[in-house]
Amino acid sequence: MAAKIDKKIVGYEVEAAETEALETKESEQKKRKTADVIQMHERLERPSTLYGSTYKVKTPLSEHALYVTINDIILNQGTEHEQRRPFEIFINSKNMDHFQWIVALTRIISAVFRKGGDVTFLVEELRSVFDPRGGYFKKGGKFMPSLVAEIGDSIEYHLRTIGLMKTQEMDEHRKAMLAEKRAQIEAEGTPSQPDSDFPESAEFCTQCHTRAVVLMDGCMTCLSCGDSKCG
Repeated sequence: MAAKIDKKIVGYEVEAAETEALETKESEQKKRKTADVIQMHERLERPSTLYGSTYKVKTPLSEHALYVTINDIILNQGTEHEQRRPFEIFINSKNMDHFQWIVALTRIISAVFRKGGDVTFLVEELRSVFDPRGGYFKKGGKFMPSLVAEIGDSIEYHLRTIGLMKTQEMDEHRKAMLAEKRAQIEAEGTPSQPDSDFPESAEFCTQCHTRAVVLMDGCMTCLSCGDSKCG
C-alpha cells in the first residue's frame, strides 16, 4: 500500500529483525534436515525386510557351487539422501568341508558392513588372498588366486551394482579398436580358450587378471581391459 511522505527525509535505518529471523529459521531448518539424515552405524537395527542379491560361484575346486547372498538396507528411503548400503552377507553350499571358516568370514564381513564408512577396501583384501595350492581360471578366462578371492570378486560386482564402487569404462575409441582387433582375430580362425572368447595363445594380463593379452600391431595389448604396453 503506497504512503504519501509530507516531510523531508533526513535519515533512515534498516529493520533487520525480520531478515535475521528469516535467516535463523532457514539455518535451523538446514541443521535439522542434516541431523535427520541416517548414516550407517553398528547400532542401526535390522529392519524386518532387506533387499538381497545372490551370486553363484562355481569353481574347479569343488563339484558343488557356492551361493553368495548380500542383503542391502535402504537408508533415508524416499528422500534426496536415499542410499543403498550392504548390511549382511551369507554363503551357502552343499559342500560342508569349509563350513567353519565360511561362517567366520561372513560374520566378520557383515560386521564391517554394519560399521559403516568405506567398505570397498574389503574387495582388495579378499582378492589378495592366494591359495598355496594354486589358483584357477574361471569362465571367461579371468584368473582367481583363491576361493576367497572369488568371493571378493562377487562383493566387488555387488558394490558396483548398487553404486558404491565406480566402474572405469574405456573410451569409445579404445572400445572400437578392441572390437576391430577381436573381429580380425576371429576372421583369422585363431582357436579360442575353453569357456572364453580369447585366443589360446593369449597371455596373462596383470591389470584385469585375464588371459587376453595378444600381440597387435607390434604391441602387447589386452583384449579384455585394453591395457597396452605401448600406452
